[in-house]
Amino acid sequence: MYKLAIEVSISASHYLRHYSGPCQRMHGHNWKIQVVVTGKQLNEAGMIIDFKELSDLTWQVIGRFDHQTFNELPPFDTLNPTAENMAKYFYHEIGRILPEGVSMSAIRLWETDKYMLEYSE
Repeated sequence: MYKLAIEVSISASHYLRHYSGPCQRMHGHNWKIQVVVTGKQLNEAGMIIDFKELSDLTWQVIGRFDHQTFNELPPFDTLNPTAENMAKYFYHEIGRILPEGVSMSAIRLWETDKYMLEYSE
């Protein structure tokens, strides 16, 4: 089994619903998102997936949130934009567009240098 990871970064704001504390107010982060995929078979070039292709697929999902407010975009206009909900959403949406033979392993999402959340199934 091969495991491959890429990282992307976005700057975006959000506020938490049903939360009592500073994060209930609009605030922003420089989010770092690590996408980890696995595969058993290599393609003709000897890769499970090209790093650039995985980066491009990842950006199709995550890029629409860059320099935006999560709360204003589906599904976070109704789903609370917690790190947990974001990671699960990214996991499933990126997983849906991966080529055959490549599977999601994990999403790691950093809100800050100190706070990271991982989602996997």
